Amino acid sequence: MPTPCPTPRLRAPLRALAAACGAALLLSAAGCSSEEEPEVTTRAVTRGDVREVVEAPGTVQPRASAVVKAPAAGTVATLQVGDGQDVQAGQVLMTIDSPSAVANLEQARRADAEAADGGPSQSSAVSASQLERQQRRARADAEARFAAAEQQAQAIPDPAAQAAALAAVQSSRTQYQLLSAQTQALVDQVNAGLGNVDAAVASLSQAQRVQTRAAVQAAQATVDALTVVAPIAGKVSLAASGGAGSPALPAGAEQLLAGSGVQLPGGALGGSEPGAAGAPVIAQGAAVAAGSTLLSVVDASVLSLTADVDETDVLTVRPGVGADVSVDAVEGATYRGTVTSVDPTARTGGGGAVTYTVRLSYDGGTAGDGAPAVTPLPGMSATVALAVQEVTGVVAVPAAAVVRAGAEGGDADSDSVWVVEDGRAERREVSVGVRGEQVVEITRGLREGEQVVTAGAGDVTEGQQVP
Repeated sequence: MPTPCPTPRLRAPLRALAAACGAALLLSAAGCSSEEEPEVTTRAVTRGDVREVVEAPGTVQPRASAVVKAPAAGTVATLQVGDGQDVQAGQVLMTIDSPSAVANLEQARRADAEAADGGPSQSSAVSASQLERQQRRARADAEARFAAAEQQAQAIPDPAAQAAALAAVQSSRTQYQLLSAQTQALVDQVNAGLGNVDAAVASLSQAQRVQTRAAVQAAQATVDALTVVAPIAGKVSLAASGGAGSPALPAGAEQLLAGSGVQLPGGALGGSEPGAAGAPVIAQGAAVAAGSTLLSVVDASVLSLTADVDETDVLTVRPGVGADVSVDAVEGATYRGTVTSVDPTARTGGGGAVTYTVRLSYDGGTAGDGAPAVTPLPGMSATVALAVQEVTGVVAVPAAAVVRAGAEGGDADSDSVWVVEDGRAERREVSVGVRGEQVVEITRGLREGEQVVTAGAGDVTEGQQVP
Protein backbone atom coordinates (compact mmCIF):
# COMPACT_ATOMS: atom_id res chain seq x y z
CA MET A 1 0.00 0.00 0.00
CA PRO A 2 1.44 3.41 -0.89
CA THR A 3 2.57 5.78 1.89
CA PRO A 4 0.07 8.69 2.47
CA CYS A 5 1.26 12.20 1.50
CA PRO A 6 1.75 14.54 4.48
CA THR A 7 0.91 17.70 2.50
CA PRO A 8 -2.76 18.03 3.61
CA ARG A 9 -1.71 18.14 7.28
CA LEU A 10 0.75 21.06 6.66
CA ARG A 11 -1.42 23.07 4.30
CA ALA A 12 -3.32 25.05 7.00
CA PRO A 13 -0.26 26.17 9.04
CA LEU A 14 1.50 27.28 5.85
CA ARG A 15 -1.50 29.32 4.80
CA ALA A 16 -1.56 31.02 8.24
CA LEU A 17 2.19 31.73 8.11
CA ALA A 18 1.91 33.19 4.62
CA ALA A 19 -0.97 35.39 5.68
CA ALA A 20 0.99 36.67 8.69
CA CYS A 21 4.07 37.38 6.61
CA GLY A 22 2.02 39.13 3.95
CA ALA A 23 0.39 41.35 6.53
CA ALA A 24 3.75 42.28 8.01
CA LEU A 25 5.18 43.09 4.59
CA LEU A 26 2.16 45.24 3.77
CA LEU A 27 2.50 47.13 7.03
CA SER A 28 6.26 47.56 6.47
CA ALA A 29 5.76 48.77 2.91
CA ALA A 30 3.12 51.21 4.05
CA GLY A 31 5.47 52.57 6.71
CA CYS A 32 8.37 52.97 4.28
CA SER A 33 6.35 54.54 1.50
CA SER A 34 4.56 57.16 3.57
CA GLU A 35 6.55 60.14 4.97
CA GLU A 36 5.72 61.37 8.43
CA GLU A 37 3.96 64.70 8.23
CA PRO A 38 5.95 67.50 9.93
CA GLU A 39 4.41 68.68 13.17
CA VAL A 40 2.91 72.13 12.79
CA THR A 41 1.81 74.19 15.78
CA THR A 42 0.23 77.62 15.96
CA ARG A 43 -0.03 80.38 18.49
CA ALA A 44 -1.86 83.67 18.88
CA VAL A 45 0.17 86.86 18.41
CA THR A 46 0.64 88.64 21.75
CA ARG A 47 2.45 91.62 23.19
CA GLY A 48 5.57 91.24 25.26
CA ASP A 49 9.13 92.35 25.98
CA VAL A 50 12.00 91.64 23.58
CA ARG A 51 15.69 91.80 24.44
CA GLU A 52 18.50 91.50 21.88
CA VAL A 53 21.69 90.15 23.44
CA VAL A 54 25.24 90.01 22.09
CA GLU A 55 27.46 87.48 23.86
CA ALA A 56 31.23 87.82 24.03
CA PRO A 57 34.11 86.30 26.01
CA GLY A 58 35.34 88.59 28.74
CA THR A 59 37.92 89.03 31.49
CA VAL A 60 37.82 90.55 34.97
CA GLN A 61 40.30 93.42 35.19
CA PRO A 62 41.96 95.08 38.21
CA ARG A 63 42.00 98.82 38.73
CA ALA A 64 45.70 98.79 37.92
CA SER A 65 48.67 96.44 37.80
CA ALA A 66 52.37 97.13 37.48
CA VAL A 67 55.38 94.94 36.82
CA VAL A 68 58.59 96.05 38.55
CA LYS A 69 61.85 95.24 36.78
CA ALA A 70 65.48 95.39 37.83
CA PRO A 71 67.23 98.64 36.79
CA ALA A 72 70.61 96.90 36.60
CA ALA A 73 72.28 93.54 37.12
CA GLY A 74 73.13 92.62 40.70
CA THR A 75 71.81 90.79 43.77
CA VAL A 76 68.90 91.46 46.11
CA ALA A 77 70.53 93.13 49.12
CA THR A 78 67.35 93.52 51.19
CA LEU A 79 63.77 92.31 50.66
CA GLN A 80 61.33 94.34 52.72
CA VAL A 81 57.97 92.86 51.62
CA GLY A 82 56.38 89.44 51.51
CA ASP A 83 54.21 87.70 48.95
CA GLY A 84 50.64 89.02 49.07
CA GLN A 85 51.51 92.00 51.28
CA ASP A 86 49.58 95.26 50.90
CA VAL A 87 51.81 98.19 50.00
CA GLN A 88 51.41 101.88 49.34
CA ALA A 89 52.71 103.76 46.30
CA GLY A 90 56.31 104.85 46.93
CA GLN A 91 56.93 102.27 49.67
CA VAL A 92 60.39 100.67 49.56
CA LEU A 93 60.09 97.06 48.43
CA MET A 94 63.75 95.98 48.15
CA THR A 95 67.26 97.20 47.49
CA ILE A 96 69.66 95.82 44.89
CA ASP A 97 73.42 95.67 45.16
CA SER A 98 74.80 96.41 41.68
CA PRO A 99 78.58 96.98 41.40
CA SER A 100 78.22 97.50 37.64
CA ALA A 101 75.74 100.37 38.10
CA VAL A 102 78.02 102.03 40.66
CA ALA A 103 81.03 101.56 38.33
CA ASN A 104 79.13 103.13 35.44
CA LEU A 105 78.37 106.16 37.59
CA GLU A 106 82.02 106.56 38.60
CA GLN A 107 83.12 106.25 34.97
CA ALA A 108 80.58 108.86 33.86
CA ARG A 109 81.75 111.24 36.57
CA ARG A 110 85.40 110.84 35.49
CA ALA A 111 84.51 111.50 31.85
CA ASP A 112 82.59 114.59 32.88
CA ALA A 113 85.51 115.84 34.95
CA GLU A 114 87.91 115.33 32.02
CA ALA A 115 85.56 117.24 29.71
CA ALA A 116 85.40 120.06 32.24
CA ASP A 117 89.23 120.25 32.57
CA GLY A 118 90.11 120.03 28.85
CA GLY A 119 89.42 122.64 26.14
CA PRO A 120 90.61 126.06 25.09
CA SER A 121 93.89 126.00 27.01
CA GLN A 122 95.19 123.36 24.57
CA SER A 123 93.73 124.90 21.44
CA SER A 124 96.99 126.40 20.15
CA ALA A 125 98.41 122.91 19.71
CA VAL A 126 95.45 121.66 17.70
CA SER A 127 95.45 121.88 13.92
CA ALA A 128 92.32 122.23 11.82
CA SER A 129 92.57 118.62 10.59
CA GLN A 130 93.01 117.34 14.15
CA LEU A 131 90.03 119.40 15.26
CA GLU A 132 87.88 117.87 12.53
CA ARG A 133 88.92 114.36 13.55
CA GLN A 134 88.13 115.16 17.16
CA GLN A 135 84.71 116.43 16.09
CA ARG A 136 83.92 113.18 14.26
CA ARG A 137 85.12 111.04 17.18
CA ALA A 138 83.17 113.16 19.64
CA ARG A 139 79.99 112.84 17.59
CA ALA A 140 80.25 109.03 17.39
CA ASP A 141 81.13 108.79 21.08
CA ALA A 142 78.22 111.03 22.03
CA GLU A 143 75.69 108.99 20.08
CA ALA A 144 76.89 105.80 21.79
CA ARG A 145 76.74 107.42 25.22
CA PHE A 146 73.28 108.90 24.63
CA ALA A 147 72.03 105.48 23.50
CA ALA A 148 73.49 103.91 26.65
CA ALA A 149 71.94 106.64 28.79
CA GLU A 150 68.51 106.03 27.23
CA GLN A 151 68.84 102.29 27.84
CA GLN A 152 69.70 102.92 31.48
CA ALA A 153 66.76 105.29 31.87
CA GLN A 154 64.32 102.80 30.34
CA ALA A 155 65.38 100.19 32.91
CA ILE A 156 64.31 102.38 35.83
CA PRO A 157 61.26 100.60 37.35
CA ASP A 158 59.48 103.64 38.77
CA PRO A 159 57.39 105.19 35.93
CA ALA A 160 57.78 108.77 37.14
CA ALA A 161 61.53 108.46 37.64
CA GLN A 162 61.89 106.71 34.29
CA ALA A 163 59.97 109.45 32.48
CA ALA A 164 62.08 112.16 34.15
CA ALA A 165 65.34 110.40 33.23
CA LEU A 166 64.28 109.86 29.62
CA ALA A 167 63.21 113.51 29.32
CA ALA A 168 66.57 114.64 30.70
CA VAL A 169 68.47 112.46 28.21
CA GLN A 170 66.37 113.71 25.30
CA SER A 171 66.83 117.33 26.35
CA SER A 172 70.61 116.83 26.58
CA ARG A 173 70.67 115.09 23.20
CA THR A 174 68.85 118.03 21.58
CA GLN A 175 71.20 120.51 23.22
CA TYR A 176 74.23 118.49 22.12
CA GLN A 177 72.99 118.33 18.52
CA LEU A 178 72.67 122.12 18.42
CA LEU A 179 76.16 122.63 19.86
CA SER A 180 77.60 119.96 17.55
CA ALA A 181 76.15 121.74 14.54
CA GLN A 182 77.63 125.01 15.80
CA THR A 183 81.03 123.34 16.28
CA GLN A 184 80.93 121.88 12.75
CA ALA A 185 80.22 125.32 11.33
CA LEU A 186 83.24 126.72 13.19
CA VAL A 187 85.43 123.85 11.95
CA ASP A 188 84.32 124.55 8.39
CA GLN A 189 85.30 128.20 8.85
CA VAL A 190 88.73 127.18 10.19
CA ASN A 191 89.26 124.92 7.19
CA ALA A 192 88.37 127.82 4.91
CA GLY A 193 90.84 130.07 6.68
CA LEU A 194 88.04 132.29 7.99
CA GLY A 195 87.59 130.97 11.52
CA ASN A 196 89.33 130.83 14.85
CA VAL A 197 90.60 127.48 16.16
CA ASP A 198 90.10 128.57 19.77
CA ALA A 199 86.39 129.20 19.19
CA ALA A 200 85.93 125.83 17.50
CA VAL A 201 87.74 123.98 20.32
CA ALA A 202 85.67 125.81 22.92
CA SER A 203 82.44 124.88 21.14
CA LEU A 204 83.54 121.23 20.86
CA SER A 205 84.41 121.15 24.56
CA GLN A 206 81.03 122.63 25.46
CA ALA A 207 79.21 120.01 23.37
CA GLN A 208 81.20 117.20 24.98
CA ARG A 209 80.32 118.53 28.44
CA VAL A 210 76.60 118.40 27.62
CA GLN A 211 76.98 114.73 26.69
CA THR A 212 79.04 113.80 29.75
CA ARG A 213 76.62 115.55 32.13
CA ALA A 214 73.72 113.61 30.55
CA ALA A 215 75.62 110.36 31.07
CA VAL A 216 76.18 111.25 34.74
CA GLN A 217 72.48 112.02 35.23
CA ALA A 218 71.39 108.71 33.65
CA ALA A 219 73.93 106.70 35.67
CA GLN A 220 72.87 108.45 38.88
CA ALA A 221 69.19 107.73 38.15
CA THR A 222 70.02 104.04 37.72
CA VAL A 223 71.87 103.94 41.04
CA ASP A 224 68.97 105.73 42.74
CA ALA A 225 66.57 103.14 41.25
CA LEU A 226 68.45 100.34 43.02
CA THR A 227 66.19 101.24 45.93
CA VAL A 228 63.03 99.71 44.44
CA VAL A 229 59.73 101.35 45.40
CA ALA A 230 56.11 100.40 44.69
CA PRO A 231 54.80 102.26 41.61
CA ILE A 232 51.17 101.87 42.78
CA ALA A 233 49.27 100.78 45.87
CA GLY A 234 48.09 97.17 45.95
CA LYS A 235 49.17 93.62 46.75
CA VAL A 236 52.68 92.42 46.03
CA SER A 237 53.34 89.21 44.12
CA LEU A 238 56.75 87.60 44.07
CA ALA A 239 55.35 84.71 42.01
CA ALA A 240 56.80 83.42 38.76
CA SER A 241 54.91 84.53 35.68
CA GLY A 242 54.72 83.36 32.07
CA GLY A 243 55.80 80.10 30.50
CA ALA A 244 54.04 76.81 29.90
CA GLY A 245 51.91 75.60 32.76
CA SER A 246 51.87 78.99 34.48
CA PRO A 247 48.65 80.23 36.09
CA ALA A 248 46.06 81.89 33.88
CA LEU A 249 45.59 84.69 36.42
CA PRO A 250 48.03 87.61 36.41
CA ALA A 251 50.74 87.81 39.01
CA GLY A 252 49.26 88.86 42.33
CA ALA A 253 45.78 87.49 41.73
CA GLU A 254 46.49 84.21 43.49
CA GLN A 255 47.19 86.05 46.72
CA LEU A 256 43.75 87.66 46.57
CA LEU A 257 42.14 84.23 46.81
CA ALA A 258 42.78 83.99 50.53
CA GLY A 259 40.10 86.48 51.55
CA SER A 260 37.75 86.23 48.59
CA GLY A 261 35.84 83.05 49.43
CA VAL A 262 36.10 81.86 45.83
CA GLN A 263 36.59 78.13 45.40
CA LEU A 264 38.26 77.41 42.09
CA PRO A 265 37.72 74.07 40.35
CA GLY A 266 40.72 71.83 39.86
CA GLY A 267 42.99 73.03 37.06
CA ALA A 268 41.25 76.42 36.79
CA LEU A 269 44.57 78.23 37.12
CA GLY A 270 46.23 76.08 34.49
CA GLY A 271 49.14 75.09 36.77
CA SER A 272 50.99 71.99 35.67
CA GLU A 273 51.50 70.75 39.25
CA PRO A 274 49.61 71.35 42.49
CA GLY A 275 51.27 74.07 44.54
CA ALA A 276 53.47 75.21 41.65
CA ALA A 277 51.56 78.45 41.05
CA GLY A 278 52.59 81.38 43.22
CA ALA A 279 55.94 79.97 44.33
CA PRO A 280 58.23 82.87 45.35
CA VAL A 281 61.20 83.36 43.06
CA ILE A 282 62.75 86.44 44.63
CA ALA A 283 64.60 86.19 47.91
CA GLN A 284 67.33 88.11 49.65
CA GLY A 285 70.66 87.33 47.99
CA ALA A 286 69.08 86.24 44.70
CA ALA A 287 70.86 87.32 41.51
CA VAL A 288 68.89 89.49 39.07
CA ALA A 289 69.59 90.55 35.50
CA ALA A 290 69.05 94.05 34.16
CA GLY A 291 65.44 94.35 32.98
CA SER A 292 64.32 91.09 34.62
CA THR A 293 60.98 91.03 36.45
CA LEU A 294 61.37 91.40 40.20
CA LEU A 295 57.73 91.42 41.29
CA SER A 296 54.34 92.84 40.42
CA VAL A 297 51.78 94.95 42.26
CA VAL A 298 48.04 94.46 41.63
CA ASP A 299 45.44 96.99 42.75
CA ALA A 300 42.10 95.15 42.87
CA SER A 301 40.30 97.77 44.98
CA VAL A 302 38.12 98.56 41.96
CA LEU A 303 37.30 95.94 39.34
CA SER A 304 36.20 96.33 35.75
CA LEU A 305 35.50 94.04 32.79
CA THR A 306 36.59 93.75 29.19
CA ALA A 307 34.79 91.85 26.43
CA ASP A 308 36.03 90.94 22.95
CA VAL A 309 33.04 91.68 20.69
CA ASP A 310 32.93 90.43 17.11
CA GLU A 311 33.02 93.02 14.35
CA THR A 312 29.55 91.95 13.17
CA ASP A 313 28.04 92.97 16.52
CA VAL A 314 30.17 95.83 17.81
CA LEU A 315 28.23 98.59 16.00
CA THR A 316 25.23 97.84 18.22
CA VAL A 317 27.25 98.29 21.41
CA ARG A 318 27.44 101.76 22.94
CA PRO A 319 28.26 103.30 26.34
CA GLY A 320 25.46 102.78 28.85
CA VAL A 321 24.45 99.33 27.59
CA GLY A 322 23.91 96.94 30.49
CA ALA A 323 25.22 93.39 30.62
CA ASP A 324 24.75 90.17 32.56
CA VAL A 325 28.05 88.49 33.32
CA SER A 326 28.80 84.92 34.32
CA VAL A 327 32.24 84.18 35.75
CA ASP A 328 33.52 80.71 34.93
CA ALA A 329 35.03 80.14 38.37
CA VAL A 330 31.88 81.15 40.32
CA GLU A 331 29.13 78.70 39.46
CA GLY A 332 25.52 79.88 39.67
CA ALA A 333 26.29 83.56 40.23
CA THR A 334 25.21 86.37 37.91
CA TYR A 335 27.20 89.57 37.82
CA ARG A 336 26.31 92.89 36.23
CA GLY A 337 28.22 95.45 34.20
CA THR A 338 27.69 98.62 32.20
CA VAL A 339 29.56 99.55 29.01
CA THR A 340 31.85 102.52 29.57
CA SER A 341 33.71 102.60 26.25
CA VAL A 342 34.37 100.77 22.98
CA ASP A 343 37.98 100.60 21.81
CA PRO A 344 38.13 101.83 18.18
CA THR A 345 41.20 99.71 17.46
CA ALA A 346 40.50 96.30 15.93
CA ARG A 347 42.23 93.13 17.08
CA THR A 348 42.80 90.18 14.76
CA GLY A 349 42.79 86.73 16.30
CA GLY A 350 43.33 83.22 15.05
CA GLY A 351 41.62 82.43 11.76
CA GLY A 352 41.38 86.12 10.88
CA ALA A 353 38.54 86.88 13.32
CA VAL A 354 38.27 90.60 14.02
CA THR A 355 37.13 91.80 17.46
CA TYR A 356 36.92 95.07 19.36
CA THR A 357 37.56 95.52 23.08
CA VAL A 358 34.52 96.72 25.01
CA ARG A 359 35.17 98.03 28.53
CA LEU A 360 32.57 97.75 31.28
CA SER A 361 32.20 98.78 34.89
CA TYR A 362 31.80 96.02 37.46
CA ASP A 363 28.44 96.48 39.19
CA GLY A 364 28.41 93.56 41.65
CA GLY A 365 26.66 90.22 41.48
CA THR A 366 24.10 87.89 42.98
CA ALA A 367 24.61 84.25 43.95
CA GLY A 368 22.17 81.49 43.06
CA ASP A 369 20.49 81.75 46.48
CA GLY A 370 19.93 85.48 46.10
CA ALA A 371 22.77 86.53 48.42
CA PRO A 372 25.55 88.84 47.22
CA ALA A 373 28.02 86.91 45.08
CA VAL A 374 31.68 86.60 46.03
CA THR A 375 33.95 89.13 44.39
CA PRO A 376 35.85 87.64 41.43
CA LEU A 377 39.58 88.00 40.97
CA PRO A 378 41.50 89.92 38.31
CA GLY A 379 42.18 87.75 35.28
CA MET A 380 39.19 85.44 35.70
CA SER A 381 37.43 84.55 32.46
CA ALA A 382 33.77 85.40 31.97
CA THR A 383 30.93 85.44 29.47
CA VAL A 384 29.41 88.88 28.90
CA ALA A 385 25.82 89.13 27.61
CA LEU A 386 25.31 92.69 26.35
CA ALA A 387 21.67 93.83 26.15
CA VAL A 388 22.17 95.99 23.04
CA GLN A 389 18.42 96.60 22.43
CA GLU A 390 15.38 96.20 24.66
CA VAL A 391 11.69 97.02 24.05
CA THR A 392 8.61 96.40 26.15
CA GLY A 393 4.93 95.85 25.38
CA VAL A 394 5.40 95.29 21.64
CA VAL A 395 3.81 92.88 19.16
CA ALA A 396 6.04 89.81 19.39
CA VAL A 397 6.20 86.25 18.06
CA PRO A 398 8.55 83.33 18.73
CA ALA A 399 11.75 83.54 16.68
CA ALA A 400 10.87 80.15 15.11
CA ALA A 401 7.77 81.70 13.50
CA VAL A 402 9.83 84.01 11.28
CA VAL A 403 11.02 82.56 7.97
CA ARG A 404 14.11 84.42 6.80
CA ALA A 405 14.87 85.06 3.09
CA GLY A 406 11.19 84.95 2.26
CA ALA A 407 8.85 82.04 1.80
CA GLU A 408 7.20 80.64 -1.31
CA GLY A 409 7.13 83.48 -3.85
CA GLY A 410 8.45 86.03 -1.35
CA ASP A 411 11.22 88.56 -1.67
CA ALA A 412 14.65 86.99 -1.16
CA ASP A 413 15.55 89.55 1.53
CA SER A 414 12.22 89.61 3.30
CA ASP A 415 11.03 88.22 6.60
CA SER A 416 7.72 86.45 6.61
CA VAL A 417 5.38 84.41 8.79
CA TRP A 418 2.58 81.94 8.08
CA VAL A 419 -0.75 83.37 9.22
CA VAL A 420 -3.57 80.84 9.68
CA GLU A 421 -6.94 82.06 8.39
CA ASP A 422 -9.95 79.75 8.06
CA GLY A 423 -7.68 76.81 8.79
CA ARG A 424 -5.28 77.48 5.92
CA ALA A 425 -1.76 78.93 5.86
CA GLU A 426 -1.17 82.28 4.17
CA ARG A 427 2.30 83.75 3.77
CA ARG A 428 2.63 87.34 4.96
CA GLU A 429 5.70 89.57 4.83
CA VAL A 430 6.51 91.35 8.07
CA SER A 431 9.04 93.88 9.37
CA VAL A 432 11.16 92.73 12.28
CA GLY A 433 12.47 95.14 14.92
CA VAL A 434 14.48 93.89 17.87
CA ARG A 435 15.60 90.29 17.45
CA GLY A 436 15.80 88.35 20.69
CA GLU A 437 17.15 84.83 20.97
CA GLN A 438 13.69 83.34 21.63
CA VAL A 439 11.27 86.15 20.73
CA VAL A 440 11.33 88.86 18.03
CA GLU A 441 9.51 92.16 17.70
CA ILE A 442 7.16 92.62 14.72
CA THR A 443 6.81 96.28 13.73
CA ARG A 444 4.62 95.79 10.64
CA GLY A 445 2.43 93.06 9.16
CA LEU A 446 0.76 91.43 12.18
CA ARG A 447 -1.99 92.26 14.62
CA GLU A 448 -2.34 91.09 18.17
CA GLY A 449 -4.56 88.00 18.35
CA GLU A 450 -3.83 86.62 14.85
CA GLN A 451 -2.76 82.97 14.66
CA VAL A 452 0.72 82.22 13.27
CA VAL A 453 2.65 79.00 12.71
CA THR A 454 5.32 78.71 15.41
CA ALA A 455 6.76 75.24 14.73
CA GLY A 456 7.39 73.64 11.33
CA ALA A 457 7.14 77.03 9.57
CA GLY A 458 9.94 76.09 7.16
CA ASP A 459 7.90 73.19 5.74
CA VAL A 460 4.52 74.93 5.34
CA THR A 461 3.22 75.72 1.84
CA GLU A 462 0.72 78.31 0.65
CA GLY A 463 -2.87 77.22 1.32
CA GLN A 464 -1.90 74.19 3.37
CA GLN A 465 -4.56 72.98 5.78
CA VAL A 466 -3.35 73.71 9.30
CA PRO A 467 -5.18 72.10 12.24
